[in-house]
Formats: sequence, C-alpha cells, structure tokens
Amino acid sequence: MNNALGKILVTGVTGLVGARLLPRLVEAGFDCCALVRGGKDVPAGVKVVEGDLFDPASLTKAVRDVSAVIHLAAVFRSTDTDLIWKSNLEGTRNLIAAATAHAPDARFILASTTHVYATNNPHPGREDDVVEPQHPYPASKVAAEKEVRESGLNWSILRFPFVYGDGDGHLESLPKHVKAANWHPAMKISTIHHRDIATAMNLALSGALDGRVVNISDEAPVSVYELAHLVGEQLESSSEPLMNPWYLHSDGSLARRLGFQPTVRTVYQAVQEQIL
Repeated sequence: MNNALGKILVTGVTGLVGARLLPRLVEAGFDCCALVRGGKDVPAGVKVVEGDLFDPASLTKAVRDVSAVIHLAAVFRSTDTDLIWKSNLEGTRNLIAAATAHAPDARFILASTTHVYATNNPHPGREDDVVEPQHPYPASKVAAEKEVRESGLNWSILRFPFVYGDGDGHLESLPKHVKAANWHPAMKISTIHHRDIATAMNLALSGALDGRVVNISDEAPVSVYELAHLVGEQLESSSEPLMNPWYLHSDGSLARRLGFQPTVRTVYQAVQEQIL
C-alpha cells in the first residue's frame, strides 16, 4: 500500500473518468476512499463514504483525515444548464468548504477541461491565455477553477482535452457531435487516454503540479476525420479553408516541463495496443 500520501478522497468515481481512474489508483497502491451515492459499486479495497456534494455532513465525513482530494465529479453533456452549474460550481464550493474546515493541509486536485479556450485562439490553448468558454460546461469549470485558486488550499488544476479509451464509448460518440456542430473534417483536437489521466494524477499527487493550472494531452492532435474513421464512421470531405484551426488544440508543453510523459503517445498507439 502506497501510504506516503495517506488517504485520498476521490469524487465522481462512477463517471467516465473516475470509473477508470480509481482502479488504477488502487493498483498503484494508493489508499483511496470514494464519495458515492448509496448503492454504487466501487473497486475492492476502496472505502466508501456515502453522500454527495450537496450534503455538508457527508462531505465533513468524507474529507476527514485525507491528505489529498481528487475532484472529478461533474455534469458534462446535459441540456439542464442549472444542473451543470449547480453540480460543477456549487458542488466544488461545498467540497472546498469542507476541505478548508476539516482538511486544510490536503492537496486539492481539480479535473477541468481545455474547452475553456477561445474558439479563435491564435495558437494552441495555453494555460496563461484568456479563457472564453462557449458552453455552460466549460464556463462552469472556469468558475470552479477560480474557487479552487482562491481557496487557500494547496491546489492544482488539470485541464483535460478529449478523453478516450478503455472501451468508454466516448470516441464512438464523437462523429455525431462533430456532425451536429458542423465541424470541418480537418479540424484537429487534442486527446488523452484514460491511462494517462492516471499518469497525470500520479504526478499531481506527488506535488509536481502544486499551485498550477496545467494542460494534459498526448503528443499528437488528430483530425476529427481520422478519429471518425477509427470507429468506422465517415465524415463528409471538404477542401474549404479551415476556420479557427487551433480550437480544441491545447499546448501541453508546460506539463512536459513539469515531468508529464504520456504512456499512450498517440491515438494510433492506442489502436496498436487495442486499448480504444
């Protein structure tokens, strides 16, 4: 058991990211506890704390004696804008309040998104760029980031791009969203495999990212045309000029300087290793 850090609280453990991260943390030997609603399953060896982000008493119990909090819980694709803001902003505020009161020395790691960068950014999104989120999910994440940065806790914020792998179905769902948004097929997006979300979290837990907002991505943005092809879908071809070529393309150089090295360097490596 990796007890050097003590107990780690993880939220959002049944979500797209959490369900794949938590087993990897356990496998790495971390002492994990999970905030879950009643009846939810967690991997063997994980302590369950029943409750949710809107139950202050359950949060007090959840953060007691923890040395780190990994906050993954969020609402992403939903037409309920109020739910997005309540979950992503108010839920984060409540968790920060509990940590501040009952675990002030804990490291607080927030999972965020590279969707916060402007559509017309003149280069791949960098951590020091002005953010201009276009939709409620990234806008709520920007607000949550601000709460974390101003919390007085020892924090880090990891901005993830398009997440895929481990049979999560996310890549398979991409073509319908591309078509609905009428994206140019040549548009390239940054990606990250679930395995390297764990790589990044391990780095954050070590303290290497303390006090920083950091983009986490693999080494090669890929066109949505190619990504659709990988899951057996065809997008309409086009040779029209590509507008906003850097939208959803994030600059991962800061993460590299801080020691992050993806183990799944490109989506094509994931194809070769059969871990899509």
